Amino acid sequence: MEEHIHPIFSRLLSKKDKERFLNQKSKVFWFTGLSGSGKSTIVERLEKILFAKGYFVQVLDGDNIRSGICNNLSFSLEDRKENIRRIAEVSKLFCDAGIICLNSFVSPTIAIRSMAKEIIGTQNFEEIYVNTPLTVCENRDVKGLYKKARMGEIKGFTGIDSPYEIPVNPSLELLTENKSIDKTVEESLVFIYSKITNTKRELSY
Repeated sequence: MEEHIHPIFSRLLSKKDKERFLNQKSKVFWFTGLSGSGKSTIVERLEKILFAKGYFVQVLDGDNIRSGICNNLSFSLEDRKENIRRIAEVSKLFCDAGIICLNSFVSPTIAIRSMAKEIIGTQNFEEIYVNTPLTVCENRDVKGLYKKARMGEIKGFTGIDSPYEIPVNPSLELLTENKSIDKTVEESLVFIYSKITNTKRELSY
């Protein structure tokens, strides 16, 4: 079938054309960490702040994606890999359109995240590790998932009976245990601003 596929990417407007139109540099900021680490909360706040500053942003979040494009996938490692592959391909399309992506996914293994980086492109991919200890995540248990996993109602849950591999060399590591959400968001903003614009902008929010 591949011989019948003829992509037209080279004939379309370039990423740079769209970045100039939007007055921003497009990047994929990939937030990874355990369930309950604070990824989604951080990304939600960043979206509002960046949008208010005039940036065009798209959030891709684990539960949102699994309610649509990936609703036919389980949580086996094989399906998690396919989940991330699809997300990475979608992220690449957004990035090529000049849009800043804020991605919030457990993406538990180094291999899975490396695959996403390869699909999106090293120059467009920034891995952000939301480093929150398992004990803190489990005490929060905002979705009640850890309790169910401990009771055996959920199998293959990351951090309980499925591994989470810590990023080796992330672009940014957010140590959240003894830090307010406001401070964590501010730290994220400083890093993101350095990647999406050549000019200094006000960091207050």
